[in-house]
Amino acid sequence: MPARVTRDTHSLIIQHDSANDFLAVAYPTLRRHEASANIVLAHALKRVNTEAVMAGFQFICDSDVEEWIDSVDPSCLSPHSSNDSFWLTVWSKPSPSSSPVLELVLSCVNWTLGNYPIFLWTPRDQTALSGQWLLPRISQIADFLHCCVPPERVYSVFGMTALVKPFCSYWSELTGFSIEQQPFYAAYFSFCNPQTFKSSNRPLPAGHRLRRAVIGDLEQVAQLCKEFADDTVYFPLSLENARIEARDLISKRQIWVYDADGDISTICAVTRNTHRVSAITKVYTCPRWRRRGCAEYLVRDVTAKLLYECGKENVVLYVGHENNAQKVYDRVGFVGLCGKDKPEGVEDSLELGFVGSDRGHW
Repeated sequence: MPARVTRDTHSLIIQHDSANDFLAVAYPTLRRHEASANIVLAHALKRVNTEAVMAGFQFICDSDVEEWIDSVDPSCLSPHSSNDSFWLTVWSKPSPSSSPVLELVLSCVNWTLGNYPIFLWTPRDQTALSGQWLLPRISQIADFLHCCVPPERVYSVFGMTALVKPFCSYWSELTGFSIEQQPFYAAYFSFCNPQTFKSSNRPLPAGHRLRRAVIGDLEQVAQLCKEFADDTVYFPLSLENARIEARDLISKRQIWVYDADGDISTICAVTRNTHRVSAITKVYTCPRWRRRGCAEYLVRDVTAKLLYECGKENVVLYVGHENNAQKVYDRVGFVGLCGKDKPEGVEDSLELGFVGSDRGHW
């Protein structure tokens, strides 16, 4: 069976045990919201082959989704446990004649260094997330997840703040796992596109280069990956695991460096790519090279490559509320980071952790 389904008066919840099954129904909505859905979409796309993407998912329409959902018989299906990656989707169908509407996605996936947090996403704008709409769906999807995984698997939850707070509050009551006193991460989701990008004519210092990392950079890149993780406090990396991560990033050509005459001062990783969107997921400058503009040089160069050479419509990233890097990203063209006004598409995001859970890494 491709999925497990539960149905009640409010909504329909489907458990997808493979990325193919998840994308078979969620792809049309995810594509319409490709920037904000970057995490859940990119993680799923990594798990399917290129042929499947090109031959199927880009051409699915909403009527196909309705046929797929209507073909699943919920009477003989129920939530089930899973030791691997899976996705939960919440759908509504306001009337018998209307098409199903994707309202909420929960992603429970893993990677080379362990389990990712639980990721939550909705296509709804954060201003439209009233408690009356949200709370029944949050409780339903949390109850469903509780049937799928042991509670200690849910070490943290990341997504739009308006989703994460009620989910974690309900999950804590449901499981008895207390929420950590301090958020793991409180950040803004921002984007840069060809209209907002800000170029610069400032030349690099003599002997300095901006380039993709190569295997000869492994030890320096691994050290910077470790320092980046250590800075997050909640997800430290051993040097051995940092080498695993660095080798993976280099072999997949997903990491760029600021090369200061042989000394790697800064790294910039791009690990989540979809058809029209790429995400900058790691930027770090070693302390002795800070306040020299290295990160701005590198981020601007990588962003320009993604927009103008790779043809991406948006480059996205998350940056902490208190992170001075907001100024760097603002100078490159990422919107809504400096100033009180937050334009459409800029979201407030939050990661909350649970005491006593089995900590993963991301």
